[in-house]
Amino acid sequence: MVQIKALAAAAVILCPVLAESMYMKSSPVLQIDHKNYDKLIAKSNYTSIVEFYAPWCGHCKNLKPAYEKAAKNLAGLAQVAAVNCDDEDNKPLCGQMGVQGFPTLKVVRPGKKRPVVEDYQGARSAKAIVDAVVEKIPNHVKRVGDKDLDGFLEEKTAKAILFTEKGTTSALLRALAIDFLGSVQFAQIRNKEKKAVDKFGVEKFPTLVLLPGGDKEALVYDGELKKDPMVEFISQVAAPNPNPATAKPDSKKAKTKDSKEAKKEKADKKEDKEPTGKVFAGKLTRISPDKKPAPETEAQKPMEVKEEKPLIGVLEAEGHLTGACLTTKSHNCILTFVPAKTGEELTGDAKTALDSLTDVLKKHKKGGHRTFPSFQVPADNKASAKLRKDLGLKDDKVEIVVTNAKKGWWKHYTKDEFSAKSVEDWIDSVRMGEGKKEKLPKDVVVEAIKIEEDAGKPKVVRKSSTAEVVVEEEPKKEKAKEDPDHDEL
Repeated sequence: MVQIKALAAAAVILCPVLAESMYMKSSPVLQIDHKNYDKLIAKSNYTSIVEFYAPWCGHCKNLKPAYEKAAKNLAGLAQVAAVNCDDEDNKPLCGQMGVQGFPTLKVVRPGKKRPVVEDYQGARSAKAIVDAVVEKIPNHVKRVGDKDLDGFLEEKTAKAILFTEKGTTSALLRALAIDFLGSVQFAQIRNKEKKAVDKFGVEKFPTLVLLPGGDKEALVYDGELKKDPMVEFISQVAAPNPNPATAKPDSKKAKTKDSKEAKKEKADKKEDKEPTGKVFAGKLTRISPDKKPAPETEAQKPMEVKEEKPLIGVLEAEGHLTGACLTTKSHNCILTFVPAKTGEELTGDAKTALDSLTDVLKKHKKGGHRTFPSFQVPADNKASAKLRKDLGLKDDKVEIVVTNAKKGWWKHYTKDEFSAKSVEDWIDSVRMGEGKKEKLPKDVVVEAIKIEEDAGKPKVVRKSSTAEVVVEEEPKKEKAKEDPDHDEL
């Protein structure tokens, strides 16, 4: 964070009159000022994260790509906004919000009487920002079980019920409940609630059921689990609450184009208020609470997705571990030490850790990001016990480390649980160069040329169905102007 007092004078000299926004109009970041802060943020039903910045601030410019990426990921779920504190008119607002340096990030969420404002102290990465904001999204979704099902159904309001195998409420469902707050009651029912599942004839999960109210039949949503089509589906029984932050005035072209169709649609709705498949563009099926839905046709069945090969290799022999991650040419390398021997079935923490790491690597690979080479080190690899001892790791525990033998450092995953979120947060902190680095012991790193001579073959040390470990004759050319302590994931 850049202190205002230290740079205020320089800012005046460099930019005495300009207070241009750092974000373009096309940016996914909502640009607000002292005039609309209350309307768009303080009085909103949605959770927001607000950046208070100055265009001349270097740290603000560095944050911009991650902040805009977070805004794209949170679109429809929460608001990502920014205030230019270099604008004279905005300075009183920035002062009231306790801004003492740039950039300052604050999470603002609805409270009972007034909004709750909290400082964001997490990592300056899109992933960390998104996770922090998602946690703060209000939950207006009611948990319903077999015991309270009848009482819930007796309530007169329209209802949207998600039947799911999950015990947690997704950010998407919470956001939908905010969109229709006051007009549609949202609920979540677990697949283990047999009475409720049988009553509605639900056979697959997740399934979203819409109850218009009264004697009208229930409607089942059969589209993608994405916000826009789901809002359109639920809008058959009630209009979503307007959000001033996303409202856009209709252009003359749009008005002309839609006028005839809009009038006809309104007339149709007046004649027949009961929701029909014509109102919703996606696939729509009617069911009665006492009837099961019709079986899926071939066209309705989801497309089968072929699983990719695992992204984590197995280093069975001592030379494999050294050649893959511990030569003077080895960059960032993730090693997961497991108590099991080669070929043994993984259970407990070992299975959880590798499953989580695989999920994270797949997610980032799908997003087009370069991933760290990642390997499982079985207990019967002779180098495993020695390296554990050299790094002060326990023999009977699952341990995850990242090594960078070329630069001579390593980092340890220190948490006792191995959820995908925790593992991804840790990898993200490594990528951002955050946290303390430990120095690798001298005898751990081996000259790459020695490994090439010992291997007996030109480049390939080992191939398997899951990974290929290569020792190169020449080090890879690094990208120009690359930060030596930051490696892209």
